[in-house]
Amino acid sequence: MIDDYAKAHLHSQLRQLREAVIGKLDGLCEYDIRRPLTATGTNLLGLVKHLSTWESRYLGEVFGRPFPEPLPRWDDLEKRGTDMWATEHETREEIIDRYRRVGEHADATITALAIDSPGHVPWWPRPDVQLFNVLVHILTETSRHAGHADFLREQLDNSTGTTAALCPSARRGCHLAACRALCQTGLST
Repeated sequence: MIDDYAKAHLHSQLRQLREAVIGKLDGLCEYDIRRPLTATGTNLLGLVKHLSTWESRYLGEVFGRPFPEPLPRWDDLEKRGTDMWATEHETREEIIDRYRRVGEHADATITALAIDSPGHVPWWPRPDVQLFNVLVHILTETSRHAGHADFLREQLDNSTGTTAALCPSARRGCHLAACRALCQTGLST
């Protein structure tokens, strides 16, 4: 049986991941948070925008508790993927603030519902779900995108870890050089 402890644990993990994702923007200039760092254009601010769009869907409309701000329809093929980058008119503050509001709305949904509360995900092959299923899904997706954010941030300034405190800049350079040297040893044969 899935109990309140499991719900509280999943909820706590989601809160921590949200903060880790937002933390990846700390100390970066506008150019770097918007800079496409992959062939598909993935960037740090776009990841935050994407997470807010989908968390608001999964922990909002799926349970009949729609997020009160406008969202593109999930089935609008012309808008698909546009949540992966910020437009020139969207500011860092707007996107982060929206993600925080989405988090508050999602937190209210999680708090209000039992772990086995029914929901409906129309874009899934098996659309009838429980809060447990959606919590695991959104936690998995947020973890996945937090990992993307880790790699993007490391490409920008060699920062690693969930917070700057976990990887002080004074030892970062030496540590990275030692890691690279160790990896290169295996490649030279």
